[in-house]
Amino acid sequence: MMGGVNDTSTWAIDVHALGGPTSVIEVAGLRLLTDPAFDEPREYPIGPGRVLVKTAPTALSPAQLGRIDAVLLTHDQHVDNLDVSGRAYLAEAPLVLTTASAAGRLPGAITAVAPWEHVDLPRPGGGTVRVTRVPALHGPEGSEPVVGEVAGFVLTGDGVPTTYVSGDNASLRIVREIAERFGPVDVAILFAGAARTALVDGFLTLTSADAVEAAEILQAGRVVPLHYDSWAHFTEGGDDLREAFTRAGLAGRLILLAPGESTSITSG
Repeated sequence: MMGGVNDTSTWAIDVHALGGPTSVIEVAGLRLLTDPAFDEPREYPIGPGRVLVKTAPTALSPAQLGRIDAVLLTHDQHVDNLDVSGRAYLAEAPLVLTTASAAGRLPGAITAVAPWEHVDLPRPGGGTVRVTRVPALHGPEGSEPVVGEVAGFVLTGDGVPTTYVSGDNASLRIVREIAERFGPVDVAILFAGAARTALVDGFLTLTSADAVEAAEILQAGRVVPLHYDSWAHFTEGGDDLREAFTRAGLAGRLILLAPGESTSITSG
């Protein structure tokens, strides 16, 4: 039986927010790192007259992370999800799960995972955590040629909470597809922040209102937003998320973490 909100098994998951999209997820004895971005605050030129600005340091350096069993890399083409220090870290990581396009550009122990395909990660003491790569759309419909390929991930397994890591997905249509296959989910780790840039007419990540709707679609037991802080191109932050979830009567499901904070979520 897979873990999930209808499962009677006992489970626990810890989420450590490090800033931006970077977090450590501890589940079933495994430590998974999302989107490593470890540079100090700086500006990144991304085209004529355009820059991305990192405004706050990541809470831990690569040397402070400790053991990591696998990296869940949603995409490599945007510096706020994989920066200079993050690329260097990937070269030493034991396993990186990501998109086919990223796998073709990155060195190291990179495994490309197609949408809806999975990789089973061995867990200490036996058994596995299944990591299924799910679709993501990093902007409005039709923006794929500009924003490129992006992945989300779903974690499942015996005694494992069904956990959705959205990546930079802005599409509620895709959230519905994921809910049809995996819902209801125990924990939704949603990249939010309502990111905007000049290249795309629309939001690149979930708005706070969209995050509420995604939580409802997924019937998520708990929602842990990431990627709404530490970068200047986000237009909404923690206060907007708190207000949106409170207005929808879902404040009890929301867990807001500042960089360096963590949460432990358990069944029951």
